[in-house]
Amino acid sequence: MNQQEVINEIRRKVDIVDIIGERIPLVARGKNYFGVCPFHEDTHPSMSVSREKQIYTCFSCHATGNVFTFLENYEHMEFREVLKMLADKVGVELKGLSYHKKENPYEEWYQIYELANKYYQNNLQSAMGKDARAYLHQRKIDEEVIKEFEIGLSLDKKKDLTDLLVKKKVPISLLNTLGLSTNGVDIYNDRIMFPLYDLTGKCIGFSGRIYENKEENKYINTKETPIFKKGTLLYHYHIAKEESRIKKQVIIMEGFMDVIRASTIGYRNTIALMGTALTKEHIASIKRLSNQVLLCLDGDRAGKKATLTCGEMLEEAGLVVKVISLKDDDDPDTFILKYGKDRFDGLVQNALYFRDYKIQLLKEGVNFRSDEEKTNYIHSVLKETAKMKDPIRIEITLKNLAKTCEIGYNTLEKRFQEIQDEKQTQKITHHSLEIKAPKKKDKYQKAEDAILSAMVDANWTIDEVEKEHIVFQDLESRMLQSEIMYYYRKYKEVTFADLYTYLEEKPNLLLRLSKLGSNTSFQKITKQELYDYFRVMREYNKSQEIKRLERKMSTEQDPKVQAQIGLEIVKLRRGEKEW
Repeated sequence: MNQQEVINEIRRKVDIVDIIGERIPLVARGKNYFGVCPFHEDTHPSMSVSREKQIYTCFSCHATGNVFTFLENYEHMEFREVLKMLADKVGVELKGLSYHKKENPYEEWYQIYELANKYYQNNLQSAMGKDARAYLHQRKIDEEVIKEFEIGLSLDKKKDLTDLLVKKKVPISLLNTLGLSTNGVDIYNDRIMFPLYDLTGKCIGFSGRIYENKEENKYINTKETPIFKKGTLLYHYHIAKEESRIKKQVIIMEGFMDVIRASTIGYRNTIALMGTALTKEHIASIKRLSNQVLLCLDGDRAGKKATLTCGEMLEEAGLVVKVISLKDDDDPDTFILKYGKDRFDGLVQNALYFRDYKIQLLKEGVNFRSDEEKTNYIHSVLKETAKMKDPIRIEITLKNLAKTCEIGYNTLEKRFQEIQDEKQTQKITHHSLEIKAPKKKDKYQKAEDAILSAMVDANWTIDEVEKEHIVFQDLESRMLQSEIMYYYRKYKEVTFADLYTYLEEKPNLLLRLSKLGSNTSFQKITKQELYDYFRVMREYNKSQEIKRLERKMSTEQDPKVQAQIGLEIVKLRRGEKEW
């Protein structure tokens, strides 16, 4: 088998519904499956997965493709990595296959960071790392954890790393850009080094921590670069991916020491925000781990505030959010060190739903002897309750509120229903403002799309298109037609799922194919319908040719040539000339 045939065999041996269903919940509806799209801010099931076509399509953001493209985008993997993963899954040997690796303009940067990472690790394990290792052991970070998290040490030598990398032909200007050096001097000196990784596990920077009593910043982080952006970075993400799917939840913490500590007691489904605010990019990545999120931020005032902000954003994104509440200004690292695994297990098992946690916080400091404070508290709780979806939780919350505030349940229920009605009215009004009329296609464009779609979906139409010498006006349509015909002649069959991979290096044609694949209005075509579309295209092409001849005639000076052009136009209009 050639390379394309091996790729096709792998794709046909896996079921896209199974692969996507392992990553996002899918619900059967008719002959397709639907789920929340992970490629945009989505709270409703807008992604359709077709077992028949072996493709997925989002009706909202129009993301579409086959099992390979889904995994490339969802897992942040290259095609060759996805192919190997699926080949191993279905038992297909890839021996002898060559892969076209996409060029990465930052490949050299990754290599330099990895060199620096190895250098720091070697330092920690050398005689010069004795004091730093003693500090880590004192902090209950043993050799196994040091190795797992690739913890290292920068030496107090001012320019040791810089000189090493310059000898390897790395320009000083690039080291400055990477945040490893400044004016020929190492950025990091005598600090314990924690490598930072992107979502795929590539080292893209460092955080250096002091370990002796010095009057310096506790941490120094790599400055932002094109590959290191705090707004997209989630520490430990590449490790937490698989564990989060197994446990069906992900735990969000504040810093990497929290994550490292949690991993020592078996919690590897943890990620950290690295001291930055939660962003839309973070949320998109989190949704790919699990739709169940546990927030375990610091127990101080700032941590509680961050918990409220993050919880709102995550719930708005359609995730189920719970809160692990820490007391006494603890963070996960110090809590686990003080109280151990069993106590932390208890916190995880008894995590509060986010709304319950927020209602609990609203109660703090309320003077229930004050009618005004009590009324404000009731209104606040009712607004939070209106954001719940489970009717049982709603009823329990309202009954608890009635008991706490010594007020009739019917009164609360009536006010709650009014809030619900107000919300629904606002939602309808807001939605009506957002609706935009889709750009309508003329009958020719519809015919062109239908024919191209049929060529992929019903291969018998390819011979009919070729026999009738159908010509598309649009250049990309002609190019796609040519690719479909070539693929069909070579492999005897063509499908949308196969073409998504075959056209990967032709983005303009892939986009054209994606638009066809995302159109679910096309049904299995009959021969009569196909010929009706042929007729529409011939009429359009004839009208375009008449317009071209009329423009030519208007600029022609020779009366005889004008007469010949006019005759051509008459013949076309009368149908005396084939088109």
